[in-house]
Amino acid sequence: MAELDTSAGAHKKGPGVRKGKKLSTRVDLTPMVDLGFLLITFFIFTTEMSKPHALKLIMPKDSKDSTLVKAHDVITLMPGKSDHVYYYEGDSLSNLRIADFTSIRDIILDKKRHTDTAWFQVILKPTPDATYKNTVDILDEMTIDGVKHYAMVDLIPAEYALIHITEKANGIR
Repeated sequence: MAELDTSAGAHKKGPGVRKGKKLSTRVDLTPMVDLGFLLITFFIFTTEMSKPHALKLIMPKDSKDSTLVKAHDVITLMPGKSDHVYYYEGDSLSNLRIADFTSIRDIILDKKRHTDTAWFQVILKPTPDATYKNTVDILDEMTIDGVKHYAMVDLIPAEYALIHITEKANGIR
C-alpha cells in the first residue's frame, strides 16, 4: 500500500509565498514480503526431491546343496587400482591377465560366446584398492552384457599377493 504525506498544509500561490515541501510517498513492502514467503513455501512443498537410485543386487541363499560348475565356464574379474581389471579364466591363477574398463566388455562377451550361456558364470572379487565407482561399473557391465549368473566373493590372500606382484612387474602405482 502507498501512503501520501499531507502534513505540510495547504500550498498558496502568489508573490512572497514560500513553496511548500514536496509531498513524499512511502511504499509499505510488508505485503510483498508476505507474498514472497508464501511463494517460497509453496515451491518448497510442491517440488519433488531427487530419489536415490539403488542397484538391485540379489544375493543367493547359503546352501550346502549347490550345483557344481565346470572351471572352464567361469571367469574371475578383480577390479584393482588405477582403473585396471585383473582376470583369469577357470581356476588357474597362473594365467592372470590385466585389462582396463574399456576392453573388459569384449573379454566378457568373448568368453560368453565360447561358453554355454546356461553355465557361464562371472566371479567378481573387488580388491581393497578398487574404488566404489569401479565396483559399481563392473556390476553395471554384468547387466549390459546380459550375464545372468555372477557373484561377488571375497578376495583370497594368494590372489591379492599375485596382483601386487603383477602391479610391480608392470609398473602400476
